[in-house]
Amino acid sequence: MRVLVCSDPEEAADLVAHEILEALQKKPDLVLGLATGSTPIGVYHRLVKAHKEEGVDFSRVRTFNLDEYVGLPADHPQSYRFFMKKHLFSGVNIPDENIHFPPTDGPGLQEKCRAFEKAIRDAGGVDIQILGIGSNGHIGFNEPTSSLASRTRVKTLTDRTLRDNSRFYGPGETQPTMATTMGIGTILEAKRILLQAFGERKADAVHACVEGPVTSFWPASVLQFHPDTRLYLDQASASKLTMVPYYQRARKNQWELEEKGFL
Repeated sequence: MRVLVCSDPEEAADLVAHEILEALQKKPDLVLGLATGSTPIGVYHRLVKAHKEEGVDFSRVRTFNLDEYVGLPADHPQSYRFFMKKHLFSGVNIPDENIHFPPTDGPGLQEKCRAFEKAIRDAGGVDIQILGIGSNGHIGFNEPTSSLASRTRVKTLTDRTLRDNSRFYGPGETQPTMATTMGIGTILEAKRILLQAFGERKADAVHACVEGPVTSFWPASVLQFHPDTRLYLDQASASKLTMVPYYQRARKNQWELEEKGFL
C-alpha cells in the first residue's frame, strides 16, 4: 500500500488524473471502476479538461460504477447515473454502451448482479478502480461487517452513512436506505486501486485502513491485502496516521527509482 500525503485535495486530484491519463495512453480500451460523491469530482473534471483541451480520446474506455441507490430513477438529481453524467460522461466521448451501473430494480435482481459481475470479467477486469472511503470505513456501500469476499449485491445502509449523506437531500425528500454495490471481493480484483480521502472526518477511517488490523468492522482495511493500492490524502485525513514521515520518505524514494528507470 502506497500512502501519499498531499498538500491539498487539488494536488491529489492532479496525481490521480495523471495516473489515469498515463494508463489510458498505454491502453486505449482502459477499464475504469468509478466512484461518486464529492471526493472524485476534481479527478473527473481534469479528465474532461484533458478531452476538451488536449483531445484525449475516451471512445474505447469501458466503465463500471461502484454502486447505485435502489429506488432512484436515473434522472433523479441524487442518482449516481445523474452524478456521473454531470461530472464526467457529458464531457468526454465514452459511448453509452461502454458505461455500466449495478442493477437496482426489477425482477431477478440477484441474477442481474451476477450479470454485472460477468460483464466486468468479460471486459478483462477493472484496470483502475477509483475509491473514496466512508467515515465508517465503507468502500462502495460495503458497510461495516460486510463479508470481505462479497460480490455485487443489495446492501442496507447504516445510520451513520445515512447521516453523512443526508446533506444531499432537501426537506421532504425521501433518502434511499438501500443501494446495490460492488462487493469487497469484486473491488479487490481490480488491478490497481486509487483511493482518495479528504478532511478530518475521514481520519479515523484512514487510520483503520492503513495502520489498523484487517477487520470487516472497517471494510477498507482489507485493502492491505491488495498488491497495488495507492492512497491520496490531504493533511487532515492523514492526521491520525503514525508513520507519515516514513510514507513521505517512501514516496520520495519511489519517484527517484522511477526517474532512474528502475521501476
